[in-house]
Amino acid sequence: MAALVWLLIPVAAAVVAVLWGSWAAWASRNRKSGDVAELAGYARFREAMERSDTGSGVS
Repeated sequence: MAALVWLLIPVAAAVVAVLWGSWAAWASRNRKSGDVAELAGYARFREAMERSDTGSGVS
């Protein structure tokens, strides 16, 4: 009986790994980000940083 309990540990770990892998694959497919979104966000950041009028009154 003790051998069955020790066998249950790696089996449970494998089940958890399969569930986590399935969830991670599903989440990456449904995410609306990627290289295009990241580059667009970086372009908006650069445009904001290049604006000369910050509103602080200091040039």
